[in-house]
Amino acid sequence: MSGATPEFDPVKYKAATREQWDAAAKGWNEWSPVLRAWLGPVTERMLDLAGVAAGSRVLDIAAGAGDQTQHAAARVGADGRVLATDLSPGILAFAAENARQAGYGNVETAVMDGEALEVPAASFDAVICRLGLMFFPDLPTALSGMGRALKPGGRLAAIVFSAPEKNRGLAIPFAIGCKHAGVSPPGPGKPGLFKLSDPAVIEESFAAAGFRNIQIETVSLSFKLASLAEYLRFMKDSAGPLRAMIDGLDPAARDAAWGEIEAEMGQFESDGGFALPSELLLAAAAT
Repeated sequence: MSGATPEFDPVKYKAATREQWDAAAKGWNEWSPVLRAWLGPVTERMLDLAGVAAGSRVLDIAAGAGDQTQHAAARVGADGRVLATDLSPGILAFAAENARQAGYGNVETAVMDGEALEVPAASFDAVICRLGLMFFPDLPTALSGMGRALKPGGRLAAIVFSAPEKNRGLAIPFAIGCKHAGVSPPGPGKPGLFKLSDPAVIEESFAAAGFRNIQIETVSLSFKLASLAEYLRFMKDSAGPLRAMIDGLDPAARDAAWGEIEAEMGQFESDGGFALPSELLLAAAAT
């Protein structure tokens, strides 16, 4: 039935997520320069809050193609190590190759479920997670595992999206995709773009997992591209869950979905190019 919400199955969800990001890995990686221009400063702030410094051992969870992995590798230097992990082997292969090409011999990669971290206890100074934490079905288990991986006094820092109305460049196309696919957006507490958009939920989740000295910062920034057409290419290439949802439609419905997204997103294009306001939350805490 259109709009029905089937019972959530975390095993199927993870399998679908792995498949989506394996399929979108090449496109996401090719847009890395644009993503770095958008997220570079807030990534550096995340590393500040995580206490990443020369000699640190860093665990990067949901590392994707590894842009933030390289930010961390540059900081820790030859005496430090960064372990980049992701559920998707396809996208993590790009993280490994990108680090190699950039000359970072202090980076290792491992395909790993962030809710079942196979790392020694108390072995990392910092855990980082850029735009991944909101996609975990079992956040308490994930956060507890991150706490176990950290040394006493180690720090966790993560970046997540704030409210949908502050991130319309994502909220609008995903709402359109759900409508055309006949599915409901993720319900409260279910993994999705805006699962952790409420700072109170983040604070409660971190505290329940045993973290202390919790701090949350709000960062407003603009995602800029040359044109609406370039934005549409970006979404079709790299937005794994959206692409999977729309690609599953018949050709006419697929064209209708992308056509509606194009019409709605035209409001963000001007003579100066295409610019989307966005808002992120930076969350950090200590063990």
